[in-house]
Amino acid sequence: MTGPVVGITGYGELARYWLFEHEAVLIPRSYTDVVAAAGGVPVVLPPTALSAALVDRVDALILAGGPDVAPARYGAAPAPNTDPPRDERDEAELAVLRRALDRDVPVLAVCRGHQLLNVALGGTLHQHVPDLVGHVRHSPEPAVYGEIDVRTERDTLVRSLVGEDTRVRCHHHQAVDRLGEGLRVAARAEDDVVEAVELAGRRFVVGVQWHPEQDATDLRLVAGLLQAATDAGAAA
Repeated sequence: MTGPVVGITGYGELARYWLFEHEAVLIPRSYTDVVAAAGGVPVVLPPTALSAALVDRVDALILAGGPDVAPARYGAAPAPNTDPPRDERDEAELAVLRRALDRDVPVLAVCRGHQLLNVALGGTLHQHVPDLVGHVRHSPEPAVYGEIDVRTERDTLVRSLVGEDTRVRCHHHQAVDRLGEGLRVAARAEDDVVEAVELAGRRFVVGVQWHPEQDATDLRLVAGLLQAATDAGAAA
């Protein structure tokens, strides 16, 4: 018997492998590995307009990390440190997320995905966290994950899954500023940066600024996502 099918949003990137260099749809293997380890069936969703329709074929959704959300999506001009816009991916993932929210499909939004969730619900972002907190521990070096401690808020789904305090791996230079409609803060770092949010009134809509897929020994968040999908299927 197979577990819940989990759609994971993919990157559209110029990639080089074997004999070729061309545009590819890809995702870090760590995402698919943690879903499989938790008992799910991972499926990569391409960053195209077709993916919103695929939400009807999955039991849960992971919005993966990646480059910055375009500031125009939340009514801001780009700051000097902000990545160039990835319009196709922004558009595709917003459509995927809205379809998932319409159908109450369980959602785990990771890093960029956590920020996109906030923007989709009308929120805004801080475009460069070091300017806000005066240090670079959230993203110490290119391609290096920082380790930070976060504290979860009382009576949140996130606390029920990971406990009151937890150490996490992160790599982000942007963060939630004004909360989107219906979201509540579920965890903060020691410097008060928002590290998790959740959406009230849904089976499971959680955004985490950290990267749970980077710790193969800690499946609590992914397991919580799969349990929500299983419960939804049983109730259908």
